[in-house]
Amino acid sequence: MRLKDYDERDGKRVWLSERELQHLIDNRDDDHPEMRAAFLLGARCGLRRNEIVDVTAQHLVTTDHGRVVRVWEGKGDKYREVPCPDALADVALGMSRDPGDPLVSVDDSTIYDWVQRSAQRCRAETGDEGWQFVGPHDLRRSWGIRALESGVLPSVVMEWGGWNDWETFRKHYLAEFSPEALRRERGKVSWLGGHESSENESYAVIGRSAPASSGRNPHS
Repeated sequence: MRLKDYDERDGKRVWLSERELQHLIDNRDDDHPEMRAAFLLGARCGLRRNEIVDVTAQHLVTTDHGRVVRVWEGKGDKYREVPCPDALADVALGMSRDPGDPLVSVDDSTIYDWVQRSAQRCRAETGDEGWQFVGPHDLRRSWGIRALESGVLPSVVMEWGGWNDWETFRKHYLAEFSPEALRRERGKVSWLGGHESSENESYAVIGRSAPASSGRNPHS
């Protein structure tokens, strides 16, 4: 889990690792398929709260480029298509809804309550105070960063997520990192428990030659 202050309001932005995302999903209420569908639409499809409650079974379709969720009226009433994971399709199939009925038949504010409830269970189990800051938008935030770090082109992530402003996307996504990325970079630093690099390798990284040995003890 990675936390960062908001610029102009209280609270924290949160980036969840894959393990933490799955922990949140698994800590939903028992026998609550709508709650699971909402979490999958946020954490695996990157939908906003108001978009989640508009999705119906007939919005999950198979195309030549794979199964997608059709978001007919996203932010700014813009249409877009988002890759649909198998887990979401399975949940939708098991709900046996009429094609035009929403998968999540609650007000979008209820999704906030659901995420908070699941996050509090995670907090109780792990003792991590960071869970108190987790909200629905953090599922979308984590989804976007994970897609980028998986190698998806930024322009494609923007299309999937419905971002139109490049500068906003660059600031909040391209310039940020997932917990996995920070753990990987930390592993490069020897004094943080990573693999030690030779002196020559260290200098090569910054484009300089290693200094010639003076024959003196470097710690003298």
